[in-house]
Amino acid sequence: MPSAVWFLLLLTLSNVFMTVAWYGHLKQKSLALWAAIVLSWLIAFFEYCFQVPANRIGYKVFSLTQLKVAQECITLLVFLVFATVAFKEVPRWNTLVSVACLVGAVYFAFLGRS
Repeated sequence: MPSAVWFLLLLTLSNVFMTVAWYGHLKQKSLALWAAIVLSWLIAFFEYCFQVPANRIGYKVFSLTQLKVAQECITLLVFLVFATVAFKEVPRWNTLVSVACLVGAVYFAFLGRS
């Protein structure tokens, strides 16, 4: 499997864990703050287990800026799915326009890549 595919798969998995760590505790309003922090850090450990290899693999074929722009786009897409599934927040038109702008940013960041 090409490095670019591994990069995208690992980064997507990383962002799933990141999103759950950052926002999942909001569903558990009765959870003490300290417990939410500890639980989030435990989940974030797995985020790093995927994110670090993703960036190492991705940096073999992409520039650092391209890695970051792609990561932001993946983060937003994963978050939108999470918000829709876990919190029943349906994206509004302005959110979809924002996503389109970010996808455009990815396009321009990767334009002319060697």
